[in-house]
This record gives sequence, structure tokens and C-alpha cells, in this order.
Amino acid sequence: MQDRNEVSILIVEDDDGHARLIEKNLKRAGISNQISRVENGRKALDFLFSEGAFVGKERPSPLLVLLDLNMPVMDGYQVLERMKADARTHRVPVVVLTTTDDAREVARCYELGCSVYITKPVEYEGFAAAIQQLGLFMSIVTVPNGE
Repeated sequence: MQDRNEVSILIVEDDDGHARLIEKNLKRAGISNQISRVENGRKALDFLFSEGAFVGKERPSPLLVLLDLNMPVMDGYQVLERMKADARTHRVPVVVLTTTDDAREVARCYELGCSVYITKPVEYEGFAAAIQQLGLFMSIVTVPNGE
């Protein structure tokens, strides 16, 4: 049986401060999994499909993606859509972490196949607490192997 702690985490976040805060608070919640980070959607797809700077590098499996929506180069919606349309990544769970709380955007992400949608609280303490709760959630969920 697969050990849940072997799940690798990919953070797709263009804001350096948010990325550091996510990683720090996951660790505070007891998550010691391998964490990788890319800063835009294009690099996320390169990571996921072993393209661009990631040619020749095998994608970790099982994998969980923490995805921001509003990013330069390629946004999170495009990443989510591409992931769920490709047999190699359609089962990879995607947690959308974004400041957008518009009901239409939430619905769109679920229609595209996200597993969980979390709105980032604006204030530091709220954001930190939300990420720690996500870490606790991640410590009990089982993630499917990639393909």
C-alpha cells in the first residue's frame, strides 16, 4: 500500500511571499513531503509533462498540485484544463488556492476538474491558518498514483 507521506507537492504560485507562506505553514502542519514550486502556468505544464527545463526529469508520482489561478504567462484555468484533458495527469488532484471568491469562478474550476477550491484569506494570520488546515487535511487524504 502506498504511504501517503510519499506524495509530492507542486506549488504553482507566482507570488514569492505566498509561496514561502504556503510552504512554511504546510511544514508547521507536519507535512514533510517533497515540495517543488514553479512560478507560472507554462512552467507547471513543463514540470507535469517533462518539457522545457524539465525535459528528461520524471514527474513525481503520486503528486498533488496546489494551483493559483491568476498568474503571468499562462493562468491556472489553462493549466487545470490541460491537466484534466491529458491521460497522464487527469487523475492528479488539484487544489486551487486563490484570492478569487466569485461563485462563477469557483464553479468554473470545479467544472474543469479541480478537487478542492480554497480562497486565500487576505490577512496574514488567516492565510497562515488556512494553509495549516490544508496541511492537516493533506495528512489524512489518499492521493492516487499518477497514471
